[in-house]
Amino acid sequence: MKIGFIGLGKMGLNMVQRLLNNGHEIVVWDLSKEAVLKAAGFGAISSDSIEELVSKLPAKKVIWLMVPSGKPVEMDLDALLKVLNANDIVIDGGNSYWKDTQIRAERAASKGVYYLDCGTSGGVWGLKNGYCLMYGGHKPSVEFVQPIFDSLAPQSGSVYCGESGSGHYAKMVHNGIEYGMMQAMAEGFELLEKSPFAIDLPKIADAWQYGSVVRSWLLELAADALKQDPKLEHLKAYVQDSGEGKWAVQTAMDLNVPAHVITASLFNRFQSRQDDSFAMKLLSALRNEFGGHDVVTKK
Repeated sequence: MKIGFIGLGKMGLNMVQRLLNNGHEIVVWDLSKEAVLKAAGFGAISSDSIEELVSKLPAKKVIWLMVPSGKPVEMDLDALLKVLNANDIVIDGGNSYWKDTQIRAERAASKGVYYLDCGTSGGVWGLKNGYCLMYGGHKPSVEFVQPIFDSLAPQSGSVYCGESGSGHYAKMVHNGIEYGMMQAMAEGFELLEKSPFAIDLPKIADAWQYGSVVRSWLLELAADALKQDPKLEHLKAYVQDSGEGKWAVQTAMDLNVPAHVITASLFNRFQSRQDDSFAMKLLSALRNEFGGHDVVTKK
């Protein structure tokens, strides 16, 4: 297929390469001219604007958006709806909030454009291993662009989730689970690191990859990170989030689902960003007040 691709970041550029490797023609645009040139070096067709990108596509146009959630998606969709025709298709492959996706799909439908949502997992390894795809929206449009999904995903690695918003909803839940798994792994390895034994963390992470019930790709990545720096001394204890965890917790609240682990893992990420936590200082003061427990004061 010949499609347009907007957004050439870490994942977007790799996805373009994978599509090119599978015989698709890709017209690209990004705010970064350097990224556009790099994609052109892989065989993509460059463009200097969204309008030019659309002009280089066939009569029934398909555009994949791979940009950060929120305002970037809104701006690109606004620009696209000015130049697209009825029955054209836009695929939002980023981490958009599923309720926002439903609103955007309705707005696109008012112009006769079909707006599909595709939750994309695979990170920077997707070029080699493929991307797990969870997509939703107008079923005939999904069937039309199925060759794109088939090229990006490994065998059995894609799933149609249902009506508009369902793909991004599934990806939100996926990332919430990911938060909890990562938090449990981080806490477990800290227990090992602080043990009274000289446990080799990279070796135990490797051993757990064979026959253990906790074997996983995340564990494999943890083992790789620990091999490079067993004490992780080059890192700060600061953990960012993409927004998916917040949406998962909010949705759990809306649906009365007791998502304890996901919520705790999200709040731990918030706590990691506090260099001098007032809450932790107050906890220390309270323990001192009621129990006379020792406190550590600043010098």
